[in-house]
Amino acid sequence: MLELRFLLDTHIVVRWLSEPRRLTREQKRALEVTVHRGSQVAVSAMSLLEIAALFGKDRLAGSMTAIFEKLETDPVFVLLPITLEIATEVATMGGTLSDPADRAIVATARVHRLRLVTSDQRIIESKLVSVVD
Repeated sequence: MLELRFLLDTHIVVRWLSEPRRLTREQKRALEVTVHRGSQVAVSAMSLLEIAALFGKDRLAGSMTAIFEKLETDPVFVLLPITLEIATEVATMGGTLSDPADRAIVATARVHRLRLVTSDQRIIESKLVSVVD
């Protein structure tokens, strides 16, 4: 597999696996090119917790089990753990983002030098990380 270039925000994981029509043209293109090249995309461990929480609140369209199975078995996905380096990066970002999950995902992208595929306006406007929106 080729080098990782993208980290998927939680809502992008859910959209790609259950509602791909909700992805923007730029997001679809980035993901299609990645798959076509036989490369991989990263997903933060924090996204697993967010997906589980959304499913638990009945806010998630589709099956959490199906999404988790795809993340576990499809070689296009690489799960990245929350590490001490990522936790330290969260502390250096200041108070621009208040959501702890957003902070962890942005820090993961920064530590691994990945572009974040997201539609989250707060993250985009923070300019803390390069994005595909």
